[in-house]
Amino acid sequence: MADNPNPDLDLPETEAPATKPKKKGVKRRIFLAGSALLVGGGIFGVWWTDSSVKAKAKSLTVGDGEHGFNTWMKIAEDDTVTLYSPHIDFGQGSHTALGQMLADELDAAWDKVKVEQAPADLAFANAALAKGFLPTMVGETVAGLLPDAIIGMMARSMPLQITGGSSAIRFTGEVGMRKTGAAVRAALIAEAADRLGVPESELTTSDSVVTHANSGRSLRYGELAAGAAERSLSSDPVLKTREQWKLIGKPVPRRDIPAKVDGSAVYGIDFTLPDMRVATIAAAPVRGGKLESVDEAPALAVKGVEKVVKLDDAVIVIAKGYWQAQKGLAALSPKFTDGGHAAVSTPAIYAAQDKLRQTAEKPDNEGGEGDVDAAFATVGAQVVEAEYRVPFLHHAMMEPFAMTGHFKDGTLTLWGGMQDPLSTRTKAAAAAGLEVDQVVFNPMIMGGGFGRRFPDLVEIIDQVALLAKQVPYPVKLVWSREEEVRHGTYRPQSSAGLKASLQSGQITAMRMDYVQSGNAEGEVPFIYNIPATSRRHFAYQSNQIDGPWRSVNATQIGFYTESFMDELAAAAGEDPYQFRRKHLPDGSRHRAALDEVAKRSGWGTPLPEGVGRGIAIVESFDTIVAEVVEVTLKDDGSPKVLNAFAVVDCGTAINPLNAEAQIMGGLIMGLSSAIGEQVTLDKGAVQQSNFTDYPILKLADAPPKVDVIFIASGAKTGGIGEPGLPPASPALANALAALTGKRIRTLPLLTQAKA
Repeated sequence: MADNPNPDLDLPETEAPATKPKKKGVKRRIFLAGSALLVGGGIFGVWWTDSSVKAKAKSLTVGDGEHGFNTWMKIAEDDTVTLYSPHIDFGQGSHTALGQMLADELDAAWDKVKVEQAPADLAFANAALAKGFLPTMVGETVAGLLPDAIIGMMARSMPLQITGGSSAIRFTGEVGMRKTGAAVRAALIAEAADRLGVPESELTTSDSVVTHANSGRSLRYGELAAGAAERSLSSDPVLKTREQWKLIGKPVPRRDIPAKVDGSAVYGIDFTLPDMRVATIAAAPVRGGKLESVDEAPALAVKGVEKVVKLDDAVIVIAKGYWQAQKGLAALSPKFTDGGHAAVSTPAIYAAQDKLRQTAEKPDNEGGEGDVDAAFATVGAQVVEAEYRVPFLHHAMMEPFAMTGHFKDGTLTLWGGMQDPLSTRTKAAAAAGLEVDQVVFNPMIMGGGFGRRFPDLVEIIDQVALLAKQVPYPVKLVWSREEEVRHGTYRPQSSAGLKASLQSGQITAMRMDYVQSGNAEGEVPFIYNIPATSRRHFAYQSNQIDGPWRSVNATQIGFYTESFMDELAAAAGEDPYQFRRKHLPDGSRHRAALDEVAKRSGWGTPLPEGVGRGIAIVESFDTIVAEVVEVTLKDDGSPKVLNAFAVVDCGTAINPLNAEAQIMGGLIMGLSSAIGEQVTLDKGAVQQSNFTDYPILKLADAPPKVDVIFIASGAKTGGIGEPGLPPASPALANALAALTGKRIRTLPLLTQAKA
């Protein structure tokens, strides 16, 4: 988008060594906030504010017989340790992994550890997340000079409580939870040393007990908690080494699974209150359109319907139950304008993008090194060119939007599932004309998100805030599946032109020119060792609101780059695996991952008749994933994936069991989107409405075998929720090219394979 409504959301990719994009988004906002604090408030004010915030956090979470430490945790006198996570766990397993990281450093008994959702309050703004992003903006040295109190103030000024970008473990876990656990453990030891009258060096900890082996005496954490909580915690405690870990790196069962299996877990769409009403909505079919007129009478004639609410661009029906509201809405015939977007269509967008790429005087962002044009013009250079296209993609989360609001005694209380509770609260306050302190948001578990549930991209918050102030009872607004599909914040429709030169089987230069919305900063790293590279982004905005989609730009960039690498290998007459390998630095983590996936997949061994094999490798979110896919064709010509292999280097897999599930989930989602998913526009409106015309991969079509292995490289911990997705689509496209001889450059594959 030309003006991204939430610049935080394009952040997560790691910068490529060969690219130097402009630094905006979260990094820029942290820097500006920090500068303002230093100039305006002064160090004393910052420290005072940080101290008061910790007190506020304790007042919200610490009860009788409990003792709080920082904002993250408390210890009860019965030894129970409770961790408050600033991240939402909507199926990615982060709560369990964060608990493992804190408990391991704390030496707490795992069966006494609980993980709760942190309140949507500024006291729980995620300073660890801000601290994790800072080094990539200002460098390790400068970031290390900023006191934690200042960084905390930055997080609160944003406010920062997002879940996204595969940041929970690599930033909050490493920067926040491990250090908190280690610091509290040190405080418990110091307290025990004073009580027992022995040197700290003679004490050991295990299973929530501090023991003095020489005397046989010991004290439980619950006995020490009150005194330890009064001590100052180290901001730079000594962390355990890999050899000392007891929980980190172990396949601990996820804590959230039992409630989801037995049905006791309550999602936003399940939530109920006494006397609650249920509403549903129909917005203008064309994004940007307005409500012209609607006759309320047909809806009000439906039994159970109580009110029709007109918004600027939508109509809402409130009833005693969802089905009555839905029936009432169906009885209406609202008239909407098209907002001047009647000429917008999928082909028109591609045509406009092609024209922009070919005629723009300069790109919006560019990076790279070396002289690509000189390399292309070199005598004897073999120049290869290709154009690629990918469609809008919907998030297709299983739970459509549902949020409950109740305005009573001057306070607006909300219940729902969002990926940024603090910003949800702020946005609701603005919509309702209230102060932020007059809004309470209760975060709930979600039936999927994938980047869809960021507040700045979701209209339901404003809608519920307005509804709640108009009625004297609690009201839950539910978007139908059709409404949610037609009014998504989609992965951008994107197109790219790639050009490269070859000499003696080596790539001498490569350029990618791509067009899509967004500021395209912080792109995925370009991992190959090539003398001259160029990546240029041209911004284009349609009438749609585009947003982050699982793995953000890595999914488009990965498809473009890795498909083109196969084309270059073919032009050089070389094996795709070996061709990639020789362009990766000797001894690199990338080459190790590529070699391992080739080995595990049996690369180079004969395949059955009618089976093709493809390979791809992408780094995103500080994690390297190499994948191999084996595919055949069904009778109707559509692809059927037989086997998939993934080798992952995320530094350390905190919970291998869950990490494996995340890589599998990302891989399957990548295959699904590549095979059949697309959002298309005609006359400005989205044509899809449900899973009948937006087909996600069915169980019968999923690969029966998905082999995942992790390389324990010892590198810094990377993300895990998103990096499994980007290599899947190019690996599949490359496998189909190997099988059929036909190179597919436009997704989804289903429309191309049958053409």
